[in-house]
Amino acid sequence: MENLTNKQVEAVRHIRNWIAHRGRTPSIRELMGNLGYKSPRSAQDVLGQLAEKGIIKKFEDGGYQLLRDPDLGRAHNQTVNVPIVGAVAAGTPILAEENVEGFVPISTTLARPGGSYFLLRVRGDSMDEVGITNGDFVLVRQQPVADPGEQIVALIDDEATVKEYHPQKDVVVLKPRSTNPDNKPIILDRDFQIQGIVVASVPDFE
Repeated sequence: MENLTNKQVEAVRHIRNWIAHRGRTPSIRELMGNLGYKSPRSAQDVLGQLAEKGIIKKFEDGGYQLLRDPDLGRAHNQTVNVPIVGAVAAGTPILAEENVEGFVPISTTLARPGGSYFLLRVRGDSMDEVGITNGDFVLVRQQPVADPGEQIVALIDDEATVKEYHPQKDVVVLKPRSTNPDNKPIILDRDFQIQGIVVASVPDFE
């Protein structure tokens, strides 16, 4: 990893994995425990060092955000840092700063140059039939239009949902692809937002 000490590398990996699997960065005390420190000051010092190197961004309230995940054994020109989007704040764009939990390196064979991509954590089993299960992430290419039958991320009443897109004459049907019969199609007029097209399901970042 680029000019980082072993402890800084370890800290970045813990932060990345907390974001990926728990949807947030670890607190100072949680990071202290992960790194085997006996004092929160030591964890704060590591975060300060990472902030100076542009790896994280610190906020006035004591929180922080992972800005980039330096090379973990993969060439920089083969990956691009893609933002993880958490809960969508009401009325804000899906990639607004307050919605972004962190960044994860994704191969450029998936996140192709020239496009804008984000990762969204999936809740529920409405798409398990096509291999998208609860807790997985989907890699999404941001765009406002889609072709019939494509899997999309739709924003409905400020909540993002993954469904199969089926436009009809006067309505749009967002179909689940689920083994659970409780998941029903969502029928909408055309007043909703397509946030992007699902490129891949990403079950695990480790």
